[in-house]
Amino acid sequence: MVKRKENCCSFCGRSERDVNMLITGMHGFICDDCAKQAYEITNSIAGLGTEGMTSNELAEVARQSGDVDAVSMGNVPKPQEIKAYLDEYIIGQDDAKRYLSVAVYNHYKRLAQPEEQDGVEIEKSNIIMVGSTGTGKTLLARTIAKLLNVPFTIVDATVFTEAGYVGEDVESILTRLLQVADYNQKAAERGIVFIDEIDKIARKSDNPSITRDVSGEGVQQGLLKLLEGTIVNVPPKGGRKHPDQDYIHLDTRNILFICGGAFDGIERKIAQRMNAHTIGYNSVQNVKRIDKNDMMQYVAPQDLKSFGLIPEIIGRLPVLTHLNPLDKDALRRILVEPKNSIVRQYIKLFKMDKIELTFTTEALDFIVDKAVEYKLGARGLRSIVETVMTDAMYEAPSQNITKFEVTKEYAEKQLESKF
Repeated sequence: MVKRKENCCSFCGRSERDVNMLITGMHGFICDDCAKQAYEITNSIAGLGTEGMTSNELAEVARQSGDVDAVSMGNVPKPQEIKAYLDEYIIGQDDAKRYLSVAVYNHYKRLAQPEEQDGVEIEKSNIIMVGSTGTGKTLLARTIAKLLNVPFTIVDATVFTEAGYVGEDVESILTRLLQVADYNQKAAERGIVFIDEIDKIARKSDNPSITRDVSGEGVQQGLLKLLEGTIVNVPPKGGRKHPDQDYIHLDTRNILFICGGAFDGIERKIAQRMNAHTIGYNSVQNVKRIDKNDMMQYVAPQDLKSFGLIPEIIGRLPVLTHLNPLDKDALRRILVEPKNSIVRQYIKLFKMDKIELTFTTEALDFIVDKAVEYKLGARGLRSIVETVMTDAMYEAPSQNITKFEVTKEYAEKQLESKF
């Protein structure tokens, strides 16, 4: 006698004997309990009890209910809200913030567009940020990741090599995105990827390579299909591909790519381009209007090509923005103003030992002056403060003190002993 196969709920896995009702569908079954839970989740996202909520509160409702689509499609923060959030953590860089805010917002408006009936299909606009080290490129990306309920990953372009060589394949970018999305393929296909150090895969010269450039031009060629949008075979657990492996077929058409790089030395390329025509009265007038202290603001796609990015990849990164170099005033504000500023972090560390930490104005100015001298941007601030505070953090917890003040004299003494 052939035993009849028992039907089970496609959501919870319980058999029809263990539930009150099993509803039959075209490709599966759902029990009464799962149907009730789905109804409650749908109502919570549809607006019942959510009137007057902000975008961030709606995002939290969706996060708690497990719905990843409701926020990204309907309730993503507006560009001004995104920029206002970035302003709380990052000083200056208004142009880059505006570009990023608009790019992220438009990305999700594009995903929410209905089936094209008028023949107009909105294409995604990948973005590339150019700025010297320590100006906040990675911090911008990380801060947006905190705001959005969306799969987001940051990858380093320096680890990639052309397929078949020692190193990581470019497809590993998507493996990391899948990991962040808990292998929810639908969620990963609407995520954001930040590719850092994109300038490190520039080809060695402005001319096409006659030999293999496995960590430069070869990687750029591999990135083309990801940036534009295609179906990619992704190894489920990362690593190298092999013939007997099952792949995850991931569509990259709706994944937004943000690239960032220091492009050290590109200022010379910009200067050469802007001073190319040096004959005539008009050229002299143009030269006078150039701010030689901030050449990065004049960056153009042709400068990226001269630096070593291939034209095909520049065309797939249509939005180009720059980050301004940090002057003394900006560094001073970075030191104390953001919510997670360096000074506030050390004050909190000492507070956990019940010690009140304070910095004099002269000490803060001295730290900023040293950061400008070392030309390391905001990262230089952290390393200098760490050097100044190391001895205090070592000794203070064992001493019976309730207050500790960092003066200019103390900071000078600490730096002199270390450098």
